[in-house]
Amino acid sequence: RREPEGRQTSHAAMPPIKMPTPESVVWPALFASMPALTGKVIAITGCTTGTGFIAAKACANKGATVLMLNRASERATAALAKVQAEGKAEHVDCDLQDFASVRAAGAALRSKYPDGIDVLANNAGVMGFDDYSTKDGFDVQMQVNHLSHFLLTKEVMPLLEKKASATGEARIVNHSSGARHGPPLEAKYFEAGLGGKLGGNGPGFTGPNFMRYHMTKLANCVFTYELKRKLEARGSKIKVMVAEPGMAATDLAGNMASSSNEAVADIENMQKMLDKAQSAEDGTAGLFRCMVDPTAQ
Repeated sequence: RREPEGRQTSHAAMPPIKMPTPESVVWPALFASMPALTGKVIAITGCTTGTGFIAAKACANKGATVLMLNRASERATAALAKVQAEGKAEHVDCDLQDFASVRAAGAALRSKYPDGIDVLANNAGVMGFDDYSTKDGFDVQMQVNHLSHFLLTKEVMPLLEKKASATGEARIVNHSSGARHGPPLEAKYFEAGLGGKLGGNGPGFTGPNFMRYHMTKLANCVFTYELKRKLEARGSKIKVMVAEPGMAATDLAGNMASSSNEAVADIENMQKMLDKAQSAEDGTAGLFRCMVDPTAQ
């Protein structure tokens, strides 16, 4: 969903895999059917590439003000310019590997948008990273994919509640994955001080790299359902939803496929799997519907 950044693996590089360029099947009609978003403020994490970038462009095109929460980089600057070509957008510094940066992003949103925001899309994700710790002491995949989104949601909850009270609705959208299927959550993956001590680096999609990823994607779902339950219990008008992109031809899949991770060492079978991928736009359909479709639940 966003292209993986920073350190990932320590193995020897593998031959490149050819990413497919499938035609979009679902997206054109879906995009055309969605309502105008004039006046809405929509915050999206991880939107320099992939599904987040496509959703950002679509929302700007429909008239929303799009807040692009990304780590400062040349890629973020380039993505911002492309989204601004569609409509209103601005960059908000937010490094999900750093809780202080997430808190600063929340403070910036509260300061600039005191009347509230309509949608928070917790889209950003990394996959298959090596077993190492963030500066905050957590597994890098868990912090980027879940813990920082949990924190960001807390930071902007007053803005969402304010907008929901004023307009009758606001939305929180989490982005999970088919990788959520598997063993139940284990507390150790969420604990400070255990980053870099969670199984090391091992081969295969059932190896430790992808077990850590699985835990983050299951956490996205559990967070969604429990937050939905708590908000409904107190009578909140905030909708909480979760989407998954399926296998889509995005930078997340491409970087996984062309990385040196032993989990994808079977080039031939990996290529066959990627050749069946849907377009990045079609992979964005679920996320976009959760963000803006009036009928989405």
